[in-house]
Amino acid sequence: MAKCVMVLYPDPVDGYPPQYARDGIQVIHSYPGGSTVPTPSQIDFTPGDLLGCVSGALGLRKFFEDAGHELVVTSDKDGPDSEFERELPDADIVISQPFWPAYLTAERIAKAPNLKLALTAGIGSDHVDLDVAKERGITVAEVTYSNSISVAEHAVMQILALVRNFVPSHRWATDGGWNIADCAQRAYDLEGMDVGVIAAGRIGRAVLRRLAPFDVNLHYTDSRRLPPEVEAELNVTFHPDVQSLVQAVDVVSVHSPLYADTRAMFDEKLLASMRRGSYIVNTARAEETVPEAIAAALRSGRLAGYAGDVWFPQPPPADHPWRTMPNNAMTPHVSGTTLSAQARYAAGTREILECWFAGKAIRPEYLIVDAGQLAGTGALSYQK
Repeated sequence: MAKCVMVLYPDPVDGYPPQYARDGIQVIHSYPGGSTVPTPSQIDFTPGDLLGCVSGALGLRKFFEDAGHELVVTSDKDGPDSEFERELPDADIVISQPFWPAYLTAERIAKAPNLKLALTAGIGSDHVDLDVAKERGITVAEVTYSNSISVAEHAVMQILALVRNFVPSHRWATDGGWNIADCAQRAYDLEGMDVGVIAAGRIGRAVLRRLAPFDVNLHYTDSRRLPPEVEAELNVTFHPDVQSLVQAVDVVSVHSPLYADTRAMFDEKLLASMRRGSYIVNTARAEETVPEAIAAALRSGRLAGYAGDVWFPQPPPADHPWRTMPNNAMTPHVSGTTLSAQARYAAGTREILECWFAGKAIRPEYLIVDAGQLAGTGALSYQK
């Protein structure tokens, strides 16, 4: 018997299950590039249900119970007295989501001698100390591509929200006003702007493809250059590094994984090199910025707007500088946890668990760390 500790975000404030806006979700059979959606032996949930909260349990309660395993599901994850901390010492498996991550630090892993599998329901495993996982022989996996398009759509939405000054305009309408001049004074067309993407992986490429019809001038930087035919198709300009990219664009969309070279890269110096009135959208990781520098750049007017879907820590404290900085279009970390995406990453989580319990190979695209080294997607994303 194995013990799994699953850390998920809390239920809706009005209770579970919610009243759903639609009767179902669209069916997707494959991802761009041809890889298939998750293929577990079966699922015990209805696609379109809210699965990412505690009561939803990723649709996996029956899976664990039928096999005689112990499952603990909690949203209490931070601090030495949290339920996660109490249940971790004898856990074999830890499952969490990027939106409400169970931070598996070196200290926490040291307290969990039985831990063998750290599984991210979604994309992004930087809440796990990957170096320690390699040393301990812990398998780290995630459901790659399950919510890539979800995040890409959110990034495009936030770009438009900033450039068109949507959030303040919406607030005027809902608060009973009709102050058109106040709305228009910060609103621009996206058409003709220079838009740059940092990291043209699955999400970054999807953003480029969705922005191309807006008749913008596309730019990107990545450690691995796109094939010439893709650059020609998208009419996109390559930059060798972040520094040269940000000086050439009006809008930056961040999609790079978090590692040493990207940590805190948007600091005061980099922000000062950008065009005055630039916009930044960050659906990657908050630690790739210096939060206080972002807030100061918005106050000074160096940045015209910042829209982030990622914070650190998650959830952030009430006094986090991004909650009150001007000209922001922040969201909680929700871009990749639409009901559509949840059906895919819940199914992918089950597929990984089925393989792991059966001793079968996990898809390489799901692997981050395996057999003491970066593997699969991990070798591409976290290895320079």
